[in-house]
Amino acid sequence: MFPKRKAVSPVPGAEPAAPPPAEAPAPKPATADTPPMPLPGAALSARFKESPMARSPFAPPSLPVMPTAVPGRQPLPGAQREADDRRTLTIGKGITINGTIADAERLVVEGTIEAGQITGLAELVVAPGGLFKGDVEVDEADIAGTIDGTVTTRRLLTVRSAGQVLGTARCKRLAVEDGGQIQGRIEMIPG
Repeated sequence: MFPKRKAVSPVPGAEPAAPPPAEAPAPKPATADTPPMPLPGAALSARFKESPMARSPFAPPSLPVMPTAVPGRQPLPGAQREADDRRTLTIGKGITINGTIADAERLVVEGTIEAGQITGLAELVVAPGGLFKGDVEVDEADIAGTIDGTVTTRRLLTVRSAGQVLGTARCKRLAVEDGGQIQGRIEMIPG
């Protein structure tokens, strides 16, 4: 289409510049006897499509999303939905709270709490490393950390293998895993 130019040296007496690179030959049209010539990236893209890494890193929407659990706590079957519907207050690791707690139905202690008065609480969870100081009355308590004071449960008190109750434990039902400790008094509530 355009005539070819001769390489011209910009400086007199210098060597001529290298000729431009040769163009790649145009692919031959496919005939019935010869298969079409693949494009340069076609082999790579075919391998990429077959690669297991080519899958999307996101789970398909049909898979259920598992809720996060409190460390050391194994929820009872069917209790997860009920627990998610409750008003929950979580005291995170490294946080210390002093004072009164009202209107929380579920309290999760991963840090430290020194409670003056707690009202309206249905469930208490003390995670491993958590510390609860004070007196509390709840329906259920799951202790994997430490309670220093009096805990009264109207249904079930569970002390996990790393859990400690220092003081008084009043409960209707009691479950203590191997390694769990109760140092103080245990009072069983009749009924």
